[in-house]
Amino acid sequence: MNKRILMTVIFSFIFAGVLLSECFAADKPRIGVLRFTNNTHAAWWRGGTTGENLQDMLIAELASMKTFTVVERKELDAVLSEQKLGASGLVRKETAPDIGRLTGARYLVAATVSAFEEDTAKQGGGFSFMGVSVGGDKAKAYIAVDLKLIDTNTGEIAETRTVEATSSSSATRFGLNHGYFSGNLGEKAKTPTGKAIRGCIVEISEYLECSLVKSKNSDCMKEYEAKESKRRQKTKGSIELE
Repeated sequence: MNKRILMTVIFSFIFAGVLLSECFAADKPRIGVLRFTNNTHAAWWRGGTTGENLQDMLIAELASMKTFTVVERKELDAVLSEQKLGASGLVRKETAPDIGRLTGARYLVAATVSAFEEDTAKQGGGFSFMGVSVGGDKAKAYIAVDLKLIDTNTGEIAETRTVEATSSSSATRFGLNHGYFSGNLGEKAKTPTGKAIRGCIVEISEYLECSLVKSKNSDCMKEYEAKESKRRQKTKGSIELE
């Protein structure tokens, strides 16, 4: 095989690989994430940014999975402003973004935090003196998120699911008593609350991958159906029906 034929074969493989990668990219579900809403009295949900923080967490989780085309909606105004600036003639033509090439989302994810519980119980002895406390704590947090998957072609709700997560920890506590402490979601990262939130985000992303990327008859969907059935039975068992 001479050099010319060899180069032709190599370029043919490269071209085929590019086309194949583009085909796989085109097959990825196009998904956008809306801001989370809150139907609880969770103390960590303060201010107007918590819903956006959870939105960012889910966007990052979905993007890291490499199985979705994640469409940015939170910063859409900034993207449109950049395109308008490019069309104004104030930006060099070769660097200006193209207008009319925004990727549309086939699905939008809407999520509502519908339940949150946090319990801290003291274990063993402890003491407090002059505002300094030492003791043992066992903390547990539970969170439930109601998920809706909206088909943008029809406006119909394509999927609904309630995702739950629980986290607990037990550790020696040493703290200062300075009254009420305000905080944000970032300060909860290493607590049972933060771990439960993160667990819920991961569970949502894995469920969406199972539902939209893998087969509806796959083993993962059977596992989620079993979880849903167990959740419903547990909920029914916690109330008394006449």
